[in-house]
Amino acid sequence: MTRIPALGPRGEGWVILQLALILVIAIVGALALPAAISAWPDNWPFVIQGVLLFVVGGWVVGVGVRRLGPSRTAMPRPRDDATLIQDGIYARIRHPIYAGLVGLGVGWALGTISLPALIGALVLAVVLDLKARREEVWLAERYPEYPDYRARTHRFIPGVY
Repeated sequence: MTRIPALGPRGEGWVILQLALILVIAIVGALALPAAISAWPDNWPFVIQGVLLFVVGGWVVGVGVRRLGPSRTAMPRPRDDATLIQDGIYARIRHPIYAGLVGLGVGWALGTISLPALIGALVLAVVLDLKARREEVWLAERYPEYPDYRARTHRFIPGVY
């Protein structure tokens, strides 16, 4: 049993929270973009790092989404017809889509030189970590092999976390 709330029968509240934070990050970053462009020569290291992190984050999201195939859902509770994916990028990390979304958010914040977007991305990281923990409870209930899978993989960053 977990103390992390379900926020709906399939975890709908987690998805709403996630989408709201992504929208906030996108908007506050977009509002900061003109200033970031005009200050480009002074801030180029942040912008380059941000762009690289944004590209890598997008790639990780894309690979994770494609590998899930028909098991894919935004909800933390697995679909009734889903299978547990343990290969591809999922052989290294359990939640590549969440990790990639955080990369996208931090990359966007760095690229636009937006402290509010960076704060939003960090809040998104916390929310996605909690969502992943809630999801893992449901996955362990559904798939007897999940505890072994969890023991040999990391949540978001291979070899780290």
